[in-house]
Amino acid sequence: MLEHLDQLQSSGLAELSAVASPDALEAWRLAYLAGSGKLKAAMGGFKDVPKDQKPAVGARMNQVKAALEAAFEEKKAAIAAGASAHAERLDVTEPGLVTSQGLGKPHIITRVIDELAEVFGRMGFEVAEGPELEDDEHNFIKLNIPAGHPARDPIDNFYVDDPRKTERPRMIRSQTSTVQIRVMEAAVKAGGGKLTKPIKIVSPGRVYRPDTVDATHSFMFHQIEGLYLDRGVSMIDLKTTLLQFARAYFGDDAEIRLRPSFFPFTEPSAELDMKIRLREDQPARWIELGGCGMVDPAVLQLCGIDPEEWTGFAFGFGIERIAMGRYGIPDIRLLFENDLRFLNQV
Repeated sequence: MLEHLDQLQSSGLAELSAVASPDALEAWRLAYLAGSGKLKAAMGGFKDVPKDQKPAVGARMNQVKAALEAAFEEKKAAIAAGASAHAERLDVTEPGLVTSQGLGKPHIITRVIDELAEVFGRMGFEVAEGPELEDDEHNFIKLNIPAGHPARDPIDNFYVDDPRKTERPRMIRSQTSTVQIRVMEAAVKAGGGKLTKPIKIVSPGRVYRPDTVDATHSFMFHQIEGLYLDRGVSMIDLKTTLLQFARAYFGDDAEIRLRPSFFPFTEPSAELDMKIRLREDQPARWIELGGCGMVDPAVLQLCGIDPEEWTGFAFGFGIERIAMGRYGIPDIRLLFENDLRFLNQV
């Protein structure tokens, strides 16, 4: 065995000395050092060595292994140095070449989300996030949308599980209202089973509904949800917040109106409209931005919050519609077509 190891080291070093290219070096490594190479095969015979010879043979194996590996690294460095010496020299004094037509910038939707978060941040709202893959409990049940409600119909939602066969089907969320439920649950849990401090959050994110795509609708769009819970919150606080938002974001002359409406998770409820000019050659017209209202006591109870102690309001806006109003974009499809001519304008 010792003679075999001596011969292995001798032949390995001899063959390595003749190697002159990276490909030949890799072939040598595979032949000697790889898992199926000669060194590994020799080490496999260690089990057949008599017990009294094992210490000497083991020491010699380690020596051969170290010698071959060291020689390999030395040859590898030498070949790399030789390749660098023959490489084309770069004249660093030459002027650089323009490889791009311009610097990138955040997409208009990303910019609007950041702008909205900044405006609401000045009013004391923190940003909260939640998962896009939701469950029936957070998307419907705890938002006071019971079984059999038309809003839960598979034709109006993207279900992951068949709602006819699964008790709590998963789905891609149809509204960012799911985040307010998770925030309230977390706050109650942190308070040891009860709400102990106010909640004031906004939650921007993607939502999904199987809508027909046209100038103002898409099957994937963005919403920003707002929630404020405290003692003594009223509809006056909601209207004041929305008016301050509109004037801070669209200008002091922004016009809004609230129209009575119905949502299962707010009572009373309203639609928020804003007068927006989408084209310079057209007059401003009322555009629906989203819904709002006082959080329904049933929603608070489902989240473990006492509606006799806490009240609050919630609102949800379509971010694409806000972007269209702020930047005069006439068609929502322009936001997702990746046309550089459009993206360079906004």
